[in-house]
Amino acid sequence: MFFTSHHGFYTVIILLLFFGLLSFVTKKAWFLAPIIPLAILNGVAGQYLNAWFLNKYGVESTAVITSDVETNSTLNDRYIHDYEAIVKKQDGKYTSTFFSTTSASIYPIENAIRIPEAGQHFPVKYIPGYEKNIVILYYQSEEGSTMLQYEKMAPVTSAKIKYEADRTNKEFVEEYIDALENYVKYYDNEEYKIKIEELKQELKRLQ
Repeated sequence: MFFTSHHGFYTVIILLLFFGLLSFVTKKAWFLAPIIPLAILNGVAGQYLNAWFLNKYGVESTAVITSDVETNSTLNDRYIHDYEAIVKKQDGKYTSTFFSTTSASIYPIENAIRIPEAGQHFPVKYIPGYEKNIVILYYQSEEGSTMLQYEKMAPVTSAKIKYEADRTNKEFVEEYIDALENYVKYYDNEEYKIKIEELKQELKRLQ
């Protein structure tokens, strides 16, 4: 999985050789058919499959990015970066690894590429014995945790602005309550819990 997710071009060459040889030996041309679908599938989902596998069966450790180099290639109008990192093994020693913006395995799987800053320790998982194949547990990192909390806070901020603009609007009060209740599911905030009860009382008076 490390090879196929990090070396897409060579994976296509191997697929060509394997199925080409199989077709030649068996004299059956239909063995060539899987080459293109498998190459496309690996290009689209290879790193996601690797991320799922490592998160499911790997052991947790930490890693540190030691090098972050911007390349001339782009992805979605952003420059692709090449990274080097060191990974802490189970015996406490470190080993080196590498990945890029396009080959990094990140969990949870989503349509976003989020990689911690260089020099910061962040949680990863790997299969013992092959530590260079890692999945980045982004939201468990300090940077990822901060970003996640910020994203959860955005609906609260939006609902609060609407509420403060018109406190007599029942829809705005309900939206503010829902946003606060969703936030406190993930983050314990006594002030917000008190505010929820106050808003519920206001809502009763408006009905």
